[in-house]
Amino acid sequence: MPTDDLTPQEAARQAARAGVPLPTERHAAVAAAAEHIRATVAVLRELDLADTPPAAAYRAVHDHGTEVA
Repeated sequence: MPTDDLTPQEAARQAARAGVPLPTERHAAVAAAAEHIRATVAVLRELDLADTPPAAAYRAVHDHGTEVA
C-alpha cells in the first residue's frame, strides 16, 4: 500500500486536471475519500481469487428462497 498520502492540494490539482474544479472547503474531504478508496483497492489486489468462479456462476436468491430476476 502506498505510504504517501494524497494531500488536499494534490486532490484539488488532480480534480482540476480532470475538469472537476473543487471548492476549497472540499479539498480535504476529497483527499480523505480518495485515500480510503486507494487503501481498499490495495487490499482487494492482495486477495487470491484464482479459485473463485465468475459472477455468472452465482444467482441471487431472496431470503425466502425465490430467485431474483
